[in-house]
Amino acid sequence: YPLKSHKDLTAWQKAMDFVELIYKITGEFPENEKFGLTSQLRRASKSIPSNLAEGSGRKSTKEFIQFLYIALGSSSEIETQLEIAMRLGYMKNQANTFDLLTDIRKLIQGLIRSLKKKV
Repeated sequence: YPLKSHKDLTAWQKAMDFVELIYKITGEFPENEKFGLTSQLRRASKSIPSNLAEGSGRKSTKEFIQFLYIALGSSSEIETQLEIAMRLGYMKNQANTFDLLTDIRKLIQGLIRSLKKKV
């Protein structure tokens, strides 16, 4: 069916839930990480739904795919930053956080595959 809005994308919806989760997790980080990991994680997490939204608003499928790749890159960045936070003891193993990130990645990869068939 035709996409009415980026809000119709399951990937966007889950990415918005993920942003909320990241804000809650980083809210527990030490104050001295305010401009470090906290800021990086929040920025990168917001990048995922933002790029899904911006890409879906583009005129060409090729452009949309490019924005999806940017969102995927942000997900890899987040995964690394979460691992760092765990190693530093800022958070306990958040399996649900990693699971949600994996779900989002799979949805984005599925979108890319589907859109590439149309190019």
